Amino acid sequence: MLLSAEHISINFGDRNLLDDVNFYLNVGDKVGVIGINGTGKSTFLKVLSGVIEPDAGKITRDPNVQLSMLSQNPVMDDDTSVLEHVLSQSPKEFRELDEYEAKSMLTKLDLADFQQKIGTLSGGQRKRVALAAALIHPADVLILDEPTNHLDAEMTLWLEDRLRRFKGGIVMVTHDRYFLERVVNHITELSRGKLYHYEANYSRFLELKSEREEMAQASERKRQSILRVEREWIMHGCRARSTKSKDRIERYYTLKDQSAPETDDNVQISAASSRLGKKLISLDHVSKSFDNKTIIRDFSYRLLHDDRIGIVGNNGAGKSTLLHMFAGELTPDSGEIEVGSTVRIGHFSQEGRELDLNMRVYDFIHQIGEEIRTDEGTFSAKSMMERFLFPPELQSVQIGRLSGGERRRLYLLSVLMNAPNVLLLDEPTNDLDVMTLSILEDYLDSFPGPIITVSHDRFMLDKLAEQIFEVRDGDVYRTVGNWSVWYHQRKQAEDCIRKEKTKFVSERPRGEKKLKFSFKEQREYETIDAELAALEEKKTACIVEQNLCGSDYVRLQELQATEQELETQIEQKTERWFYLQDLKEQIDAQNTM
Repeated sequence: MLLSAEHISINFGDRNLLDDVNFYLNVGDKVGVIGINGTGKSTFLKVLSGVIEPDAGKITRDPNVQLSMLSQNPVMDDDTSVLEHVLSQSPKEFRELDEYEAKSMLTKLDLADFQQKIGTLSGGQRKRVALAAALIHPADVLILDEPTNHLDAEMTLWLEDRLRRFKGGIVMVTHDRYFLERVVNHITELSRGKLYHYEANYSRFLELKSEREEMAQASERKRQSILRVEREWIMHGCRARSTKSKDRIERYYTLKDQSAPETDDNVQISAASSRLGKKLISLDHVSKSFDNKTIIRDFSYRLLHDDRIGIVGNNGAGKSTLLHMFAGELTPDSGEIEVGSTVRIGHFSQEGRELDLNMRVYDFIHQIGEEIRTDEGTFSAKSMMERFLFPPELQSVQIGRLSGGERRRLYLLSVLMNAPNVLLLDEPTNDLDVMTLSILEDYLDSFPGPIITVSHDRFMLDKLAEQIFEVRDGDVYRTVGNWSVWYHQRKQAEDCIRKEKTKFVSERPRGEKKLKFSFKEQREYETIDAELAALEEKKTACIVEQNLCGSDYVRLQELQATEQELETQIEQKTERWFYLQDLKEQIDAQNTM
């Protein structure tokens, strides 16, 4: 067992976030924590990591168990460089080895300027730096709050593979359904202050949760049926003098006092849109540059009524720029944008609308409109807020008291309250819980107008997108199909390019510069086999000693930590061995020509 939490309770104002809950994490557990926004998922992670203390209960973490945490909003020193922040917790004896891995990791996360100051980074870049710092730190337990936010497709796949190979314990809050499906082996659901545990990935969790709710409802139906029979018996006059009658009366009141099973409310979204004419949005040979760098080059497209478009690309490629031009919010350097007179755009931006944190939730929505017409009828602003899980007691609080996910949900409601007939969504899944995401996707599926979505959420793009626009090096490439179709075609194209490059190297004329080892690489190649063998011997000796240490728990923990550290070094050294072997084979092939 890596850590335990027993009888934990914590209150936030008048909200009971955790109510006498228990949680245990063992080696190999990869736990996904899910629940509706505002239920206390981030607070739960902070309690487990020791950032905040619970109001009641006990957290037990062995001092030999190393823990690393990625928080939702990392605190960082603006004057520190990217590399220094990532290595700030690295021991001196591992500094050189960690620096090599840190630079490799930062490059994968599109943070190649290692000396850039933290204060100059965007919010997404800061989150990726914090992710690298959490992963580089030798740890037995990883606690991660929304680790996939601000990661593009390649980064997300890299992180997914890394976490699947991690041998310690993981607790994470994430909205990425593919992560919950492929990485997680345990789901913990936080609902109404209680924890429900499922030994399952996401799809199996949905089945088990449905079974649990059906059993609870069946028990409730049985209770109500018995109550009706017993109530009639009591109303017709029972013989209270007999012992059997008294016992029966007591059983009746015991049944009556039992509470019905509680279930989470769900967001209810109804399609509300205004009439849309024939002319929608047309982009004709538009181009846009920033700081002499072309972001969008000579792009044309005429939006159709039934379009379902997903926009993908690396961070900074220009996805949001393209969406802003579709919205008519950004003037192109050249080309024309035409928007039809009946078009009513609902633009859910990545940055979100600037919310007045001192304004009440009710006032914010009421200023947009007093009512909205939907397919299900006309709803008042108050009713719509309740459908979006803002009950009357939450409508009267200031926006600043809402969680990040609740603010995001409030912003989504403000967009839909305007009854748009064209939806432009920029990272709509960020900070929304998986239940709300599922309902949002059903809403989008039935939306009568076109939808353009910028998203890194592979699950959403697989479910909704019918064509993919990839923004790369200023150009926009179109693929008919969903994310998986695009990704498969993209990988095939990259494989062809890689093969062509390999062929070019092997056929290069002798007069060109040849591949060769540097002095350092030559020395490393000559010694790396012995170094790997030495590490394997140390690991074997460590395992043998673990088997002999008996009941010395402290020593056992030390040896397990050492084994994990040696395993990490072996993995890193093995990756380097593959690189050097591949380079040696290329050099040998070149020399035999």
